[in-house]
Amino acid sequence: MFSHNKRLQYTVRVSEGNPALANLLLEQFGGPQGELAAAMRYFTQALAEEDAGRKDMLLDIATEELSHLEVIGSLVAMLNRGAKGRLAEAVDEEAVLFRSLQGAGNDSHVTQVLFGGGPALINSAGVPFSGAYVDSIGEPTADLRSNIAAEARAKIVYERLINVTADTGVKDALTFLMTREIAHQKSFEKALYAMDKSFPPGKLPGDPRFTNLYVNTSQGEGEMAGPWNRGEQWEVMVPSDDTIPVDGGDGSASVQLTGEEEAAVGLFATRGASDPSRDPVTGADLGVLKQEPKDAKA
Repeated sequence: MFSHNKRLQYTVRVSEGNPALANLLLEQFGGPQGELAAAMRYFTQALAEEDAGRKDMLLDIATEELSHLEVIGSLVAMLNRGAKGRLAEAVDEEAVLFRSLQGAGNDSHVTQVLFGGGPALINSAGVPFSGAYVDSIGEPTADLRSNIAAEARAKIVYERLINVTADTGVKDALTFLMTREIAHQKSFEKALYAMDKSFPPGKLPGDPRFTNLYVNTSQGEGEMAGPWNRGEQWEVMVPSDDTIPVDGGDGSASVQLTGEEEAAVGLFATRGASDPSRDPVTGADLGVLKQEPKDAKA
């Protein structure tokens, strides 16, 4: 059971209204790298987690992400508060009010009209929040890696948001949120490497013929070697007629069919067969304007 503490996890101090900035901050409210997406990702993982330690960690971080959602939503609401009053009470002339909401080409006037300046569950482009942002697959070695990447992406978005505002209070709160992404990333990494076997994900081993194979499919200027493809561990293969298919087969696709299935497929192929000798006139041909060459003489 959850209970709500009316105090924010971090104090929000906004120097002045800024609807355009508020609209950008929606990226971390209802966007794919935002706090709601993170909270839902970790909650769903926690519910299915069998390890007591990881389950406790995921529930802790998921709940904290909801507190971060409250912080970023409060920032959005405070940045919109003055504009919300002006719009609701029509205290400015239409053109002046529209320009004040729009900012520097921003769509904040849309969020003001549709949501009254509240922190809507959309991203900064107005795209509604989607459960598709939650990419859990139910395998801790895979989900923890995804969580690490998600925290890294969120940190980068916060960095970019910090760089577009001069408001000291907003910068301060965003810096706190950005820093917590670092802490969560560390927790997830330590949980991953606390497992006896974290790589490769899952139970089944890979085919040893291909586990250490590096396929050099991009050759020419700019080709580089590094620990990702160099050293005793790696076998480097350049695709050619001699090396592809890698399994030694003929590279075709085949299936064993019953006699009835084979006959049905044959009928289907015959009915839809092309005649290479036909060259019919098409509607596109009829629509082409035939012009004389520029150097044609009368």
